[in-house]
Amino acid sequence: MAFVKGAWRILVAIKDGLVLLFLLLFFGALYAALSYSPKPAQSVSSGALLLDLDGTIVEQPAEVSATALLTGSSGDAKEYRLSDIVAALDAARNDAKVKAVVLNLDGFMGGGQVALARVGKALDAVRAAKKPVLAYATLYSDDSYQLAAHASEIWSDPLGGVALLGRGGSNLYYKGLIDKLGVNTHVYRVGTYKSFVEPFIRTDQSPEAKQANQALADALWQDWQDDVAKARPKAKIAAYAADPLAAARATNGDIAKAALAAGLVDKLGDASAFGNHVATLAGDASIDKPGSFATIDFDRYVKARKPANDGQIGVLTVAGDIVDGEGGPGTAAGDTLSDLLLTALDEKNLKALVVRVDSPGGSVMASEKIRSAILQAKEAGLPVVVSMANVAASGGYWVSTPGDVIFAEPDTITGSIGVFGIIPSFEGALAKIGVTTDGVRTTPLSGQPDVAGGTTPEFDQIMQMGVEDIYRRFVGIVAQSRHKSPQQVDAIAQGRVWDGGTARQIGLVDRFGGLDDAIAEAARRAKIDPAKARPYYIEKQPDPWAQWAQAIVDREEDDASAPRDMLARQALRQRGWAMQAVSDVKALVTGAGIRADCLECRGYGAPRQRSGTGEQGVLALLAAWLK
Repeated sequence: MAFVKGAWRILVAIKDGLVLLFLLLFFGALYAALSYSPKPAQSVSSGALLLDLDGTIVEQPAEVSATALLTGSSGDAKEYRLSDIVAALDAARNDAKVKAVVLNLDGFMGGGQVALARVGKALDAVRAAKKPVLAYATLYSDDSYQLAAHASEIWSDPLGGVALLGRGGSNLYYKGLIDKLGVNTHVYRVGTYKSFVEPFIRTDQSPEAKQANQALADALWQDWQDDVAKARPKAKIAAYAADPLAAARATNGDIAKAALAAGLVDKLGDASAFGNHVATLAGDASIDKPGSFATIDFDRYVKARKPANDGQIGVLTVAGDIVDGEGGPGTAAGDTLSDLLLTALDEKNLKALVVRVDSPGGSVMASEKIRSAILQAKEAGLPVVVSMANVAASGGYWVSTPGDVIFAEPDTITGSIGVFGIIPSFEGALAKIGVTTDGVRTTPLSGQPDVAGGTTPEFDQIMQMGVEDIYRRFVGIVAQSRHKSPQQVDAIAQGRVWDGGTARQIGLVDRFGGLDDAIAEAARRAKIDPAKARPYYIEKQPDPWAQWAQAIVDREEDDASAPRDMLARQALRQRGWAMQAVSDVKALVTGAGIRADCLECRGYGAPRQRSGTGEQGVLALLAAWLK
């Protein structure tokens, strides 16, 4: 009887707790609704179009749940859609109300060289229309300076400057820790350069991976310098980046003055001084606050000028990790993207399809599901054109193979044609604490993969043979797509990553160009005048509740938390390392399925949190093979 009473008290306590939690959420939402007052949909005033980029530029912003937004667990960095920024800048060129364009890059976290070069091109067009473009940041990094270089005036805080780090950096390797813990990592892979698994089986990069990665970093760094030097020819970029110590010594450690002396910035001044200068060009603000100026709100400006999504050229965006199952924007979920495309083919009168890829890869099965849906578009008679953004590697290249023509940029990262699978077993770790395993079997695969007792030789051989088979299929579809023999593809595959310029030389891509070029080519192939062609973006509709929550967050947010100096930015990078370690351990322990993924590619796009949603386990894959 005492047990029953105790259990009843626990149930009542749980019930009371849930009721209290519901009431707290209800009144919190009620308060937010009552305190929220949306910005009036009035006509845009005259002034400076302000791009306050306190986050990252991405191909497709990730979907964040309303709960995560309201509870503050949605992450720090805001994501800005590349096409929105380009559309706003294109409209600003001929808009008499826009007196100037202002870039506030204090909180800018990056965006990838392809995206930044596209924004730079749009900024150049604004300047060609005789409108000033002004940039401000306390401390410029590589990505923020690539944007600022396209401004007509670059300002820096006297306590800031320019810190050019170049391409490259360190990855985390866990082999030593894994050995100490007694964990056994079972790796199945094909590809001399497929380095994704190396952190779990080595303490450093393999010579092959280091050689390939160094070549990639050198090519991208040279392209970065060329882009910046073309935009700002008077800046001594090469000398400043090659010997930053000499530049600092020449000014007794004053980094801001060093950047000024090298021509990297035009003026030194704090945010108030910069704002006062902008006011002389764009007009005074309605509020009497030091450093304020007449501002045109970016979000409202984009919303007022966003064209209707009713074109004849379908644009399917494959952005983020490619995962199995369902997922929102910013994650390339195989089931979701294939369903969206097939629904669009059935319901819309599309004449051609453009596949925009910005993904380092992921699940092989999800990649194949997306590719299969694209092939159905081809079978329906639609021309298919692929447009590669920052990264289209591994699974990102897999989904690109149906393209009749593939567009990329010199800074695009592609290739990485290789496959791997990895799963840990913990028999050694358990033995250290006196835990062992035993059991019975009816076949060599009974109980496999046994993460507690270890895998059998038969299981390991089957998995390796399966990976090799998928690699042959990968090479085969590339060979068919690129009109090469499997031997020719294998010679440039093996998991090696290529920059876009080299990829064009070896035949992995056809032409240089961006999304606009791809849409125009798709229109021509569909016998539509490119000047009259309009895109129809095949995307999941945003959640209205999440949009409402985002509006509240945007209204209440402040940008005081963005790192300003070099040490603060380094602290942020260390936090990124910690998050990466957590993500890597999660990927290892959950035993993600066979993957076409690219490790080194992740460092060259916009910083984003990795998602493991929908990844399929090795056991499920094995079961599928044995059916």
